[in-house]
Amino acid sequence: MMQIRQLINGQLVAGAGTPLPVMNPSTGGELIAIAEACPEQVLAAVAAADAAFPAWAATPPRERAARLLAIAEAIEAKGEEFARLESLNCGKPFSAALNDEIPAIADTFRFFAGACRCLGGSAAGEYLPGFTSMIRRDPLGVVASIAPWNYPLMMAAWKLGPALAAGNTVVLKPSEVTPLSTLALGELLAELLPPGVVNIIHGRGGEVGMPLVSHPRVRMVSLTGSIATGKKLVEIASQTMKRTHMELGGKAPVIVLNDANLEEVVAGIRTFGFYNAGQDCTAACRI
Repeated sequence: MMQIRQLINGQLVAGAGTPLPVMNPSTGGELIAIAEACPEQVLAAVAAADAAFPAWAATPPRERAARLLAIAEAIEAKGEEFARLESLNCGKPFSAALNDEIPAIADTFRFFAGACRCLGGSAAGEYLPGFTSMIRRDPLGVVASIAPWNYPLMMAAWKLGPALAAGNTVVLKPSEVTPLSTLALGELLAELLPPGVVNIIHGRGGEVGMPLVSHPRVRMVSLTGSIATGKKLVEIASQTMKRTHMELGGKAPVIVLNDANLEEVVAGIRTFGFYNAGQDCTAACRI
């Protein structure tokens, strides 16, 4: 049975908004309908993240690292289940989701488990007699993260890993088109993290995404999505000087040098131009 409840303050709750169909693009059929978050649930998710922030920010890096490592192990243990959801919901081959994505997702959490123990400040110099100037790294607070549809669980990991490692709390909205694996992840996070540290809400951009990023308690907005959506979110964030992290749309250019092997260039463009239906946000360089 699919886990379709949202994660708010450590509890799995059904959405109270409009039901949205979730499709299988390989067949064109509807997999399930999932109710999106209502306005009150969006507010509750941010409030939970805000309330959880002081304790999570004060949690020693050793403990934050241990929890991130536990998440990685839990994802690996349920790797086939997650890969099956990605295959159904994204229309991608099961083998690609299982063998390419699941190991990388687990490794993302392991990487940031190590990174969170290396966040020390650095001396900036002695500018006045008797005083030491230094750089200190502190978490911001609540981060609103909006993920795209092409790599749902991978994008969730990329957004959750660094934010949690640094001591922030998160309200994550997966794409309403491909929410299944992220909602399933919520069930694991409810057991592995303190309540409110991560909240996962489901819904459309206008109904759920915009109220989320507009909330005054949100300190940073992270989006992987279209340029049009990025412009809207940057405009909203500028009203209260929220920090932003934008990875926006566009297709990778190709630079071919004079000494390149043209057969290899063409083969590489053909392979990676159509990998994952052409929806890939990484670049490759062959020298």
